[in-house]
Amino acid sequence: MAIRTMGPCGQYETGLDGAGAALPELLAPAGGLDQMLAAIAAGADAIYAGLGDFNARVSAHGFTDDEFARGCAVAHAHGVRVYVTLNVFVFDDELSDAVALGAHALELGADALIVADAGLACALRAAIPGVEIHLSTQAGVHSEGAVRLAADELGVERVTTARELTVDEIASLCGTGVPIEVFCHGAICIGYSGACEFSALRRGRSAMRGDCTQPCRLAYDLVDEAGESVVAVEGDRLLCPRDYLGIAHLPELVAAGVASLKIEGRMKNPDYVFNVVRAWRHALDMLRDGTWDANAVPALERELGRSFNRGFTDAYLRGRSGAELMSFERAINQGVRVGRLVAVGHEEVAVELDAAVAAGDTLEIRFYPGVDARPDVPKRWPQVPCPVSAAAGERVVVHCKRKVDTGCEVYLIRSAGVLDQTAAVLERMRAEADAIAPVARAVEVLPFEDVAVDGGASTELAGSAGPAKREDFARMVFAWELMDVGPRDERDLSDTTVVLDEVCRAGDAERTRALMQRAGRVVCRNLGQVAMARELGTTFDVAAPVFCANRATLTWLRGLGAGRVCLSAELLGNDAERVAELAACPGVLGPVDADRPELMVCEHCLLTAEGACATDATGQVRCRDCSRRQQARFLVERDGTRLPVVIDACGRTRIFLS
Repeated sequence: MAIRTMGPCGQYETGLDGAGAALPELLAPAGGLDQMLAAIAAGADAIYAGLGDFNARVSAHGFTDDEFARGCAVAHAHGVRVYVTLNVFVFDDELSDAVALGAHALELGADALIVADAGLACALRAAIPGVEIHLSTQAGVHSEGAVRLAADELGVERVTTARELTVDEIASLCGTGVPIEVFCHGAICIGYSGACEFSALRRGRSAMRGDCTQPCRLAYDLVDEAGESVVAVEGDRLLCPRDYLGIAHLPELVAAGVASLKIEGRMKNPDYVFNVVRAWRHALDMLRDGTWDANAVPALERELGRSFNRGFTDAYLRGRSGAELMSFERAINQGVRVGRLVAVGHEEVAVELDAAVAAGDTLEIRFYPGVDARPDVPKRWPQVPCPVSAAAGERVVVHCKRKVDTGCEVYLIRSAGVLDQTAAVLERMRAEADAIAPVARAVEVLPFEDVAVDGGASTELAGSAGPAKREDFARMVFAWELMDVGPRDERDLSDTTVVLDEVCRAGDAERTRALMQRAGRVVCRNLGQVAMARELGTTFDVAAPVFCANRATLTWLRGLGAGRVCLSAELLGNDAERVAELAACPGVLGPVDADRPELMVCEHCLLTAEGACATDATGQVRCRDCSRRQQARFLVERDGTRLPVVIDACGRTRIFLS
């Protein structure tokens, strides 16, 4: 494999597409050494991996120090960069250990660190001169202002944006001149930017600490106030999104100027990493060679479908959400359709193929209620081995003991070819890793001490310690509630604290700016709003999803001009003892939503599970006028717990703790 010459942020020095645009870096996940080697062999330009406990996938396979060092040595021999994820939020008692782990990762061969916690970013920059820091998607960057703030005030070299952005929004962020990394493939968190407290508040395990229980993949019902189900779609996975697939938009993303295309999957197997990276490498090489053809997209998507997926969607990139985003029927591997049953015999069925299969492939025959199933019996779709290789248009006969009917769709869920190719590649790459000598790096680490709270706190701050109460915020109101007020309502907000939305995208900017100009005080809930408040001179506080779990972050927020800082509900619920000292600091309050804790906010409208949205005379969906929004709705867990659901005038879902 040819060695690639990379720039400081992972872009090709000489890699241009047919129109002369710089090709983005292809960034691959690695949960262990085999995944790293598979990514290198498949053509990745960079790899991200976790070490230790300070990463958002603590249950990933992980590396020993020796494995990671050898993996880095192989990567560098192939011109591939390595980034280490320190993308959780850390407590005061962990800050020194997290800094030490970052330094250790660099000594073993890492080229950069991916960080979500602002305090940790500040500590790393103070302790390790010249360290390259990338801001994680967990930081919730939706806007140009947030990108510039991250670069100017945190000193990060790269920003990973929220997955919910459109191609045009991504292009505008690239226009800031700050290298932008975007997800292009893999699993999606239905909660905005992954900043979700559902797992922590309902299961006691924090997604923000890398221990998510994935409540979005579980079964739910959606009911009205009387408890009657209103679900009209097939399936009960009402919060489960399909997997992200942006390959059809590759030319647009390259033209937008993205610095890096990121594949999700640090929990995935080596065959997934190899196959997905290989397909994306092929697509990028076509752009480089000037041979890209939009007609090739279906074949690329089919190839990607041979690896784990929950069905694919590009809805966010097109500015859409709703039912087309969701995988209502299942939260596990969807595979790729290869044909249908055309004949059924005794323990044998004939499959008419519309795509090639290979001997040893695992096929799944899908039937639905009414075919060998009662409503009270969970679906167990039969999985059968494919006995022979065959091309599209041919028929194959497979052994199946279950009763199925003609017309059932057949899916490929495990590719023997991908598994065999991955095994062959890994045999070669492991031999290379065994033969290579890791190169230890000397990393200068300056003495690091816990950051003290700014001693210049105002009188206002000094008198504001303790849990947040409504009386701490004069006439507190949530911005999303104001959206339903008539457009001519110009109520006086000068003595009101407006709690802004968790999201501040381009389409939210005008409304947010107007509220800041009218409100006596605002509570910012993302970095974009902080940047806007500073620009306007608005008095502002900060609350989650801007996450503060240590005094270094508190000091940084104070330095930006924040008055009061509100801790998240999950911190005071699960980690009250660990944050007791932080909570006692002047100006630190409890959650702004203490009266009604919010589990998550989603771009997706949960009411689409009730059926297609109503449209106006022009065929447009107008969320503001939706009659469904005015009716009480509850998400019901399997144990019967009812969680209130509110849809705002933008069509965003908020799920609250009952």
